[in-house]
Amino acid sequence: MTQAITDPKQASAALAELFSTHKRVVFFGGAGVSTASGIPDFRSVDGLYHQQFAYPPETMLSHSFYEAHPAEFFDFYRTKMIALGAKPNRCHTKLAELERAGKLSAVVTQNIDGLHQMAGSKHVFELHGSVHRNICQSCGTVYSAEWICSREHEDAAGVPVCPACGGRIKPDVVLYEEPLDEHVLTGAVAAIAAADALIVGGTSLVVYPAAGLTRYFTGDTLAICNLAPTDQDANADLLISCDIAAAFAFWPARADTIERLIAKRPRRLLPSAAARAF
Repeated sequence: MTQAITDPKQASAALAELFSTHKRVVFFGGAGVSTASGIPDFRSVDGLYHQQFAYPPETMLSHSFYEAHPAEFFDFYRTKMIALGAKPNRCHTKLAELERAGKLSAVVTQNIDGLHQMAGSKHVFELHGSVHRNICQSCGTVYSAEWICSREHEDAAGVPVCPACGGRIKPDVVLYEEPLDEHVLTGAVAAIAAADALIVGGTSLVVYPAAGLTRYFTGDTLAICNLAPTDQDANADLLISCDIAAAFAFWPARADTIERLIAKRPRRLLPSAAARAF
């Protein structure tokens, strides 16, 4: 039976219990993880896909658009995809803390903002790449997001060029019409398959193939933390519908604190994976 929670304090207590009763927890996150850091998501009412641009965002974020309209692509990339002022929120920092404490095995993220690494997470699988890596297609030199935004080396149309060789720069992000990186995908699948608990957070689970990775989970407990419903809600043991940063505002990684927190609420037995149909 699914436990549904909307109160952030109750959500924090439930997540604290999950981390205290599982040994191999993996977090699978999407754009909703970074909204508390000031980065808009894509599909909510205020998301990028509901804003007006000269071209639809899905078009501008395609490989063919990058090839045919590089000036328009980089204008959108600089202004809408790179957020240099964004800082990790409570969800990012808590996940990094849990990893250091040996409570979290890996983060699998659809985000390209690098906030998990900025918070201190080490074992991160970036399914869609990162804006912090921008690679010359001729010599392979890697440039930062800061370099892209500085606009120090551009052609007459405003397209960044490599100062080392004059080659064309491409962000190390997965655009529409491009496959996911095989090495990253393999690592993410292995982490999810080995998990005894999977937390899905801040994602509507509609972007494939990334959303399909949840089918590799065969562990004990599936938790979904998202403001809007997802197609996988019926499979969840724990369903949290509140701000994800608030939900992750729980205990420091100390065993005595964990025990005190858990003692305040009755233990709940979660149904096993065998009782769910994926």
